[in-house]
Amino acid sequence: MHQITVGNISIDVVRKDIKNLHLGVYPPKGRVRIATPLKIDDEAVRLFAISKLAWIKKQKLKFETQERQLERRFVSGESHYYRGRRYLLNVIYHKAAPRVEIRKNNIDLYVREGSASDQREKVLTEWYRGQLKEQIPALIDKWQKIIGVEVKDWGIKRMKTKWGTCTFAQRRIWLNLELVKKPQHCLEYIIMHEMVHLLERKHNDRFAVYMDKYLPKWHFYKDELNRSMLRHEIWDY
Repeated sequence: MHQITVGNISIDVVRKDIKNLHLGVYPPKGRVRIATPLKIDDEAVRLFAISKLAWIKKQKLKFETQERQLERRFVSGESHYYRGRRYLLNVIYHKAAPRVEIRKNNIDLYVREGSASDQREKVLTEWYRGQLKEQIPALIDKWQKIIGVEVKDWGIKRMKTKWGTCTFAQRRIWLNLELVKKPQHCLEYIIMHEMVHLLERKHNDRFAVYMDKYLPKWHFYKDELNRSMLRHEIWDY
């Protein structure tokens, strides 16, 4: 990968064994990327970018003005999210083992007196992980039957650059822990997306045909994830 500059915009150029040019502008800061066939030179890529410059600037502006969450301190009154809903955190000190409960519009976080912010974060993070683990198997089972592929293994981890990944050889998919905070249909879209990679490894035209076949509204779900409030950390997909 290398970069070209059009106006004052830096563009990542990636050459692949594909037929057509693919342009994307990605969160959180509007990174611009063009995937190009191997035989097309940089001057042709530059002319293509110039022809799309108005659209590129429009997309970059969206990300630059997008609302971001403040850094979390895990104290009462903070907003936290679960399955697409906003909850207020309510920290409750007690002498028993830490736990988390949903109560109406609150996430009750029970911790020991004197716990530090990183300890409170750990308790909530592990609760999130457990909730996501409960949701995933049924969705994988559903899409295995629809797509006709088998997922041998799956896991959850924090990822800074992707919502999910697929390891083709091991038939394994990984899902970003942050998906537990998004609406259920966004989680389902990412699971299905990674499972389609078991049919086609690349994001090429064949991959898009599969996505259109099995989940016609996938573009809307992708856009919804890109429009959702960003964390204070750097996120990209």
